[in-house]
Formats: sequence, C-alpha cells, structure tokens
Amino acid sequence: MKFAQMILGASIAMSFIPAAMAQTVMKISISTAQNSHQGVGIDTFAREVEKRTNGRYKVQTFYSGSLGGERESIEAVQLGTQELAMTSTGPVPNFVPESKILDVPFLFRDKAHARAVLDGPIGQELLAKFDAKGFKALAWAENGFRHMTNSKRDVKAPEDLKGLKMRTMENPVHIAAYKGFGIITTPMAFPEVFTALQQGTVDGQENPLSVIIASKFDQVQKHLSLTGHVYSPCLFLMNKAAFDKLSAADKQAFLDAAKEGTKANRARVDEDDAKGVADLRAKGMTVIDNVDKSKFVAALGPVNAEFEKQFGKANLEKIRNYK
Repeated sequence: MKFAQMILGASIAMSFIPAAMAQTVMKISISTAQNSHQGVGIDTFAREVEKRTNGRYKVQTFYSGSLGGERESIEAVQLGTQELAMTSTGPVPNFVPESKILDVPFLFRDKAHARAVLDGPIGQELLAKFDAKGFKALAWAENGFRHMTNSKRDVKAPEDLKGLKMRTMENPVHIAAYKGFGIITTPMAFPEVFTALQQGTVDGQENPLSVIIASKFDQVQKHLSLTGHVYSPCLFLMNKAAFDKLSAADKQAFLDAAKEGTKANRARVDEDDAKGVADLRAKGMTVIDNVDKSKFVAALGPVNAEFEKQFGKANLEKIRNYK
C-alpha cells in the first residue's frame, strides 16, 4: 500500500511541474521591417520580458505588417485579440484624441526636446489617458522627425509641394497641415505604401529617415527633402485587461522592458539619422538638406491658427517652451 501511495504522491508532484513552468505567450507587432528602429525596439522588449519574468512570459514578434497595419494592430490590442503592439502615433488619435496635439507640425525643436517632453510630466499624463480606452500605454518610443520624399521634383520651398499627391497617415492633424501646403492628401495604411509609390498611385510620402531606409523607399522615390516638419513618436501598447492580470512584479517587468526597448529604439533612430542621408544619396536619391524651415512654418500660418483654437495656445506653448 505504501508503495502505491508513493507512486501516487510522485505522480501528483510531477503533475505540478508543468504548471509551475507554464509559459504565457503574447504577440507584439510592428508595421516596419525587423531590421529597423521599431524592430530593434520590439526585439529588445521581448528579450527583456522573458528575462525579467524568468521565462514565464514569452513575447512573439511580428514584423512588416504581417498581422495588419498600425490601425488594425491598435484595434486588435484594444479588443484583446492581440496583447501588444508597437506603433507610431499616426492612427492613435482615432482611439485617444488627446494624443493629437503631438502631431502638430514644428512643435518640437529637436529630438532632445521631444524626448524630454514625452519622458516628463506632459508625456506621462498623456500615457494615462490610454487606460480608459482599453489600453495600457507602457512607454513612449520614437519614430523620429518626418521628411518628404517624392518621385516628381525637388522640394526646396512650400510651393514646390502644391499638387503633389502624397500618402499621409490616417491622422486628422497631419491631413489638415498637408492640405495647408497644397498637397493632395491620400490617407493609407503603411503596408500599402511601397506598392502605391511603385505603381504611381501616389507621388510621394513622408516619414522619418529610419522608416525611409528600412522600407527601401529609395527604390521608388527619387527626391528627399529634410523638412523635419513633424516629430513622430512611437508607443508600446498593451491590452489593459492583459496588463491588469499581471502580478505587481510582472507589471513592473513589462514597464521596465518597454523602457529598455525605447532606449534601443532611440539609439537606432540616432544612428539612422547620422548616416541616413549619405546612405540614401549613395543609393541614388537627390537630397535637399538646406530647407528653409521658416518658409514652411509661415505657409502653415492659417492652419496653425486653427490648431491654436483646437488645442489651446497655452497647451501648445507649454510643449514648445518645455525645458
């Protein structure tokens, strides 16, 4: 009898081992390629989550819009059919309208200013707005300053943009601003952009150097102008219910992993910005790097007056003057 009890006891003990070692698998996706600033961000995040939770959580990484464009990924995270996504803020105002203010053109002086705003009280207050919409926003990461490319002509001044058919993000602030330049705006999900440029459905697009390089837009675009017209943040987003289920220690592990992902992501943006222009010139693009930004700012005078009404001049100034 004792022997039977021992066997029973051993088999019960054995049955607990898989439970103790059970691993929860989650998905995270990006719209850009793995070899990109976002790819580095999610690869680092996935590695850190696994390390910080002793392998209890594993994050599977998906690249190049293989689970859908940014808007679809955000919707999937909100619904809980996908746990995580890293996304630019392009489509985010459709879900969290308060984030719209960050997309106002020429709001940030440089990357250091933008990062300080996002990592400081203004950015943290905005992250908290995601909770009510079914998200846990883990951290602000970075896309970078956006520049214009097209297949038709050099863009040196705002009037050169008139009549160009440009792909824009599905973002109301961007669309209003680009219409102010006389651009014919064509909102489109990112995974469709390369083909649209290749087929001439649109003449151009605008994105940070990191995205232009990773997406090989030099193959379908001849002209690049370093307009730096909008700073584009990125976000690590998680489904709120999935985050809430985590223990306090695991919540901290996910938040810390997102911080590490952000560090790696921003470092890659800096690297791409430093070598990107020479890279793209070597690939045959004509690069206009002495753009007179004051002319572009002046051209948006009427649009900026609308933005001041929409967001409040004081709120915009608070960001512009943040030290």
